[in-house]
Parts: sequence; structure tokens; C-alpha cells
Amino acid sequence: MGRKKYDLSVEPDFAMKSIKGNNIISFEITKDIANPTFQIDLQQPMKADKVEAGFPVDNYKQDGDFIWIKANKNFKKGEKYTINITYSGNPTIARNAPWDGGWVFTKDKNGNPWMSVADEGIGASVWLPTKDIWSDEPDNGIVMKIITPKDLVGVGNGRLVSKKTEGDKMAYTWEVKNPINAYSIIPNIGKYVNFKDDFKGEKGNLDLDYWVMDYNIDKAKKQFRQVKPMLSAFEYWFGPYPFYEDSYKLVESPYLGMEHQSSVAYGNGYQNGYLGRDLSGTGVGLNWDFIIIHESGHEWFANNITAKDQADMWIHESFTNYSEVLFTEKYMDKKSADVYAQGIQHLIQNDTPIIGKYGVRNEGSGDMYPKGASMIHTIRQVINDDEKFRQILRGLNKDFYHQTVTTAQVENYISKKSGIDFSGVFNQYLRTVKVPVLEYSQKGEELTFRYTNTIKNFKLPIIVEGTTINPSEQWQTVKLKKGSPVEFNKNYYINYKKVQ
Repeated sequence: MGRKKYDLSVEPDFAMKSIKGNNIISFEITKDIANPTFQIDLQQPMKADKVEAGFPVDNYKQDGDFIWIKANKNFKKGEKYTINITYSGNPTIARNAPWDGGWVFTKDKNGNPWMSVADEGIGASVWLPTKDIWSDEPDNGIVMKIITPKDLVGVGNGRLVSKKTEGDKMAYTWEVKNPINAYSIIPNIGKYVNFKDDFKGEKGNLDLDYWVMDYNIDKAKKQFRQVKPMLSAFEYWFGPYPFYEDSYKLVESPYLGMEHQSSVAYGNGYQNGYLGRDLSGTGVGLNWDFIIIHESGHEWFANNITAKDQADMWIHESFTNYSEVLFTEKYMDKKSADVYAQGIQHLIQNDTPIIGKYGVRNEGSGDMYPKGASMIHTIRQVINDDEKFRQILRGLNKDFYHQTVTTAQVENYISKKSGIDFSGVFNQYLRTVKVPVLEYSQKGEELTFRYTNTIKNFKLPIIVEGTTINPSEQWQTVKLKKGSPVEFNKNYYINYKKVQ
């Protein structure tokens, strides 16, 4: 079945820490099939109270974290149907959102209920009956109705299409027109106030929509001024913001932040840096708000281009970590960007490979952030043509627009468009924990060098004092243009070792 649309409702109960609602899943049959069994994911202890379908159902049962629906019908390719699941229960509570997933039932500074959910790792089925796999997105988006007490506001993804009184409750209905990954479908319920702005972008007018706690509106108006320079920088490097139809939103959240599509969660305390610190250790990162920049960068890498499997999550995090460098370059200057890029290298652990295990919801090492970004910065040095590099980044977002992809597709694209075979570079940095070492010695104008600690046939040319060298496992000697001690470019993620 190919998912087409989710039409869902959610109503949290703060006192009971419970939620209830329903999800109407519209889908299209992708091949002729007789009496199939459909699988929908819903994690315990959530319950499917009722299952209705637009086709005859033999039976359905909830077993563990799955709902099995046995159809009593022959289906033909191209036919369209719905399954409507009414659900309720006390969902898993996040112990440490957003890293440890689940629902958040907390209170704001003034003691008002504040509720949300973070579920990238644990999966959206922690609360919502869905097909919980990254490669499967509803092509035609979602409609989400959030039912709240009268004195609270429900904020969802996309645009607010209606706000109605339902008895002693309010119903806020939000619509997303574009495909959306399930872990991005997030209701936020709290004492929100709203202010708006707009951005003249590559695709015309983009409306900016901000939802924050009522007591933070003045701080937000000041801090969110960074949004326009951020959008301007990212449109320059990556191409148009991918969700003009759904607007751009920042929503204050009861946790640090998350890249929820067209509804970015913001909880950085209205300060620059990462909770006031600079992760690069250089001071450069204190010139901008880490959560606004990083989580918005994900609108291109994670939300526009989504990895099919969690093992390939580097596609989300490496490029988005590198978006911090690119933003710095446009917002400040190239020297600051290089300083920042070199600074984040100290965060690399080289504990396990960046690519995880396929097919088992396994993400690789956290090195996908700083090491992945350092790999991209290294690739950029090799391409040695910033306009070509920019067109590759824009091309990725254009050619894989609103698609789910594999590592192989991204690797092949970069090698093909640059005209340079980067397969060894990807194998070295994504699939091993070995950092290449360039051993060298220098006599006057003669530089002798070789690579160690690399995979077989590792190819990574380096520009040294204006001369391109192609080190291998064998010693080579080149003549440089000058005899003074060589200064290596620290933008390559390799270690340099002087030997006698």
C-alpha cells in the first residue's frame, strides 16, 4: 500500500497524562493482491479502540506494538481505500526529550499545562497509529485536529485552517500539503501567543509564523530576527525553502529543539550558542542561535531529503551540522566559517562507524554530526570550486525534492556531479573509525609523503602550498614552489605527522 494522507485528531488530558484520537489513513493499492493482512504500528501501552475500513475486514487484532487487519477482498492495483483507527491510552513519557522519546506533560513558568511529544528515535507510533518507517511518507500530507481546553492553544505542522469551539473545548485544525516524515507530526499544546512576519525568498513570499509562551513574546521578537538571515543563507546554499505551501514556523517547546517539518521546535532559552555555549569551542558559535540555525537546516536535509533507513541518518545530521558552517560563512565571513569547521573536529569520538545497521531502526555513531560535517568540508576542499560545490548542494535538494533516499544515491550524486570519485572518502569516513594520517618529511623544496591508517586504495588529493598532491600508501616526493616549512590546510579532516 502507498500512503497518501493522514487525517488525524489528538486530544491530550494533562491530569491523566493520557491522549485519545483517531487517524484515517488514506492509501492506494500498489499491486494486485488477494485477502492481504495490513500492518499498522502502535506501540504499547496505547490501544486501538476501534478499527474501521473502507473494505470488508475479516478480523483485526492488536499484538504487541502492531495492529493486524485481515482483509476479506481481492484488491487491484490503483484502488484507493481508507483505514480509520480510533486510539487511546497513556503513552510512553519521555525521560529526557528530545533524545529519549515520548510525550512531555509539564508546566510552563506560570504553572499552565504544556504538552508535546518528541519521537524521532522511538518512532511516531509511540502515540499515533501509523506506518512507522522512514521510507514511507504520506504523499499528500496530513490534516491534524488538536483538541485542547478552552484556555490553551494547539499548534501543529503546516497552516492553521480552522479554530472552532467544540463544547467546552477548542479544536485547532492544521494542514500540511507536502509529504511529511511521521516523526515530524507533532502537536504542541500550551498557553501560546502568535506573531507573524514574512520573507521574500526564491519562490516568492514565505510567511513566517511564530508561536511562543505568552511571557516570552518580547524575547522571541528579538531572537527570531535571526530567521531571515538564516533563510537567506540556506536558500543561497541549498535552494528554495522546500515547504512554501506549509509556511515556516518556530514553536517554543518544552525541550531543547527538533526539526519538525514546517513547525521547528525551539527551546534554546532565547540566547545564542547551544544553551549559551559554543560547541565548536572557538567563540564563533556565540554569534547565532544554534537551535534556530541547526534545526531549520534540517528542513532541507531530513525533511526535504529523508533517509529511507535510520542507519543512513548521517544524510540528515552531517549536512545539517555543515549548514552551521555555511550559515556562518554567509552571515559572517569565510575565515570564521573555517575556524568553526575546524573547531567542531574536537567533538569527534571515532568510537563506532557513522553508518548504523540496516533494517533494525539503528542509527550509527553520534560522529554523524561533527565528523560527517568535517568529511563534507574535506570534500569541499577537494572540489576546490565553491560555486560547483554550491550547485551540488542545490542539486541534491532539487533532484531528490520531497524524496526518501539511500546513502548510495547521495554518494553517487556527489561523485558524479563533481567529476571526482569520492567512494574511498565515503568508505573511510562513514564506514570506519580510522582517521587518515599524512606522514611527511621536508628537505628544502622537497616534500616526501604517504598516507597511513587508511582503507585500501584511499584517494584524497590535498592542496599543499598551491600544489595538488595525490598521496597513496607508497612514499612519493614532490617539489614545492618554496622551501620554507610547509603549512598544511587544517580544513581537511586528516592528521599530519612529521617523520624523519
